[in-house]
Amino acid sequence: MDLVDFDRSANVVSLFLERADALGEAPMLWARHEGEWRAISWAEAARRVCLLATSLRRMGLRDGDRVVIVSENRPEWCLSDLAIMAAGCVTVPTYTTNTTRDHIHILENSGACAAIVSSAKLGKALLPAIVQTDLCGHVIGMDALPAMQGTNYDTALWDDLLEGDAAAARAEVEARLATIGREDLACIIYTSGTGGAPRGVRQHHGMLLTNIAGTTQVILEDFALDKPETFLSFLPLSHAYEHTAGEIFPIGLGGQIYYAEGLEKLAANIEEVGPTIMVVVPRLFEVLRTKIMKQIEKQGGAAKWMMEQAVALAARTAQGRRRLTDPALDFLLERTLRPKIRARFGGRMKALVSGGAPLNPEVGLFFEAMGLTLLQGYGQTESGPVISVNRPRAGIKMETVGPPLRGAEVQIAQDGEILVRGELVMHGYWQNEAASRAALQDGWLHTGDIGHIDAKGRICITDRKKDMIVNDKGDNVSPQRIESMLTLQNEIAQAMVSGDRRPYVVGLIVPDEDWAREWAEANGLSPALAAVRDLPAFRAALRDAIDRVNRELSVIEKVRQFTLADEPFAIDNEELTPSLKIRRHKLKERYGLRLDALYRG
Repeated sequence: MDLVDFDRSANVVSLFLERADALGEAPMLWARHEGEWRAISWAEAARRVCLLATSLRRMGLRDGDRVVIVSENRPEWCLSDLAIMAAGCVTVPTYTTNTTRDHIHILENSGACAAIVSSAKLGKALLPAIVQTDLCGHVIGMDALPAMQGTNYDTALWDDLLEGDAAAARAEVEARLATIGREDLACIIYTSGTGGAPRGVRQHHGMLLTNIAGTTQVILEDFALDKPETFLSFLPLSHAYEHTAGEIFPIGLGGQIYYAEGLEKLAANIEEVGPTIMVVVPRLFEVLRTKIMKQIEKQGGAAKWMMEQAVALAARTAQGRRRLTDPALDFLLERTLRPKIRARFGGRMKALVSGGAPLNPEVGLFFEAMGLTLLQGYGQTESGPVISVNRPRAGIKMETVGPPLRGAEVQIAQDGEILVRGELVMHGYWQNEAASRAALQDGWLHTGDIGHIDAKGRICITDRKKDMIVNDKGDNVSPQRIESMLTLQNEIAQAMVSGDRRPYVVGLIVPDEDWAREWAEANGLSPALAAVRDLPAFRAALRDAIDRVNRELSVIEKVRQFTLADEPFAIDNEELTPSLKIRRHKLKERYGLRLDALYRG
């Protein structure tokens, strides 16, 4: 493997075909069918991509036409994506959680003329949007789609488009790829919309290739390459993080991709597959940490003691204050606790890469203590998306997101905003010149994140520029830091803090369901949260958890008052993005009056 591969590649599909020719019958894409994992080889994947691309052209699609994908993570998602690009068209991924209204926005904004949808279930939201917009002339179903009366589009079955002369299709694709360069548009990925309507980020081929060149360099420098590297894909491929790191990065490495069966089966899939690299969002780490801690604490005795010692050892190591007895403790942990934890992650894990949102350093430290290498990355859709990542060689410090990747030039503006320049930066937002001008100034991407660069060249992020709370005295308060500390408490599952132009900070709290049930049972009450949420003793227990956090905060950061949310923040109620970041504007719309009332108590 050589970084020159990525530098000389003109486009993503050419890189894929090069890998496919080299790897031939080796497995590439895995999915579970009828209880067993089944693979599609590199050679077969290339055959299907070229045949599907040829079929798209025969439907009448032309260079630059946009094609929407609405599907769960599965091999057909990856093959469709590559085929759209191989046809000279532009992929437009959309979330499986999108409503008809969401689809209408993306169809109208992108001007998509075709759509690939996985199933009748996902078609229920998409097909009415297609009818209303009258834009898509073709709808392709990975599985059979229901017949609809009076439709304004043609339908086709995905498998039927894979018929034909494979050699001729490959030659046609090769001729087309010769005209597609690094500056050409590969996909339009819509931001998950934490602050309003999603905007389409124009991602060009060079942007993606530069991103995977940088991430590959990290792997080559700090880890021995396996042949092949094994990935487990479960974050939505419609998100730039999974699209680049969970699809194109494995292609660049010549790796294998297994598609998880869903979040409910993720733990079992990890143990079965034994991935070597996984890309994960911080919320999942928080959930896994809580589960592991509860399981070990229930065991008590030696197991609980070892967990506490492991965390304390990791903290001393991070602070450079190891004791003379720590090597012996480390030796003990490597033969007792840590192998059991690593086995839960498949036993072959080289690195868990966290991205998509800030990771609480305490969570990262916990996984390091358990013997797992956790690399926190940083980026955004507008940068392909990876800008930087922690790496062992540079020294992992959980309060940072590591040095910039190869090809990413980073500087800090006078107001503390992080600016990025390089081929990894988008060419702008689709059909939105005003937003493009605001984000791209003098060649620099204005990320909207506030931070600094430490003495070792690692980026430290303090907050989102637009999320920063400025209280009535003009003091700046970082809400994400406080929220992260709150959700580390056993009593609190989710939190949002508020206080802009106000005298103090207040919180919106979602109690942890398991803790609430245990509290109720211990107090001889109904385990239903609705039955106890308004009890003074229950709220006092939550107040104690908040006060534990307050003891670690400055005067201006302390959470003085709180109220309870009516239900958990979720994707379905539009209070979380698909990458599990909170949508502050949605929460403030719903709970604004309740939060305002906390200042009148």
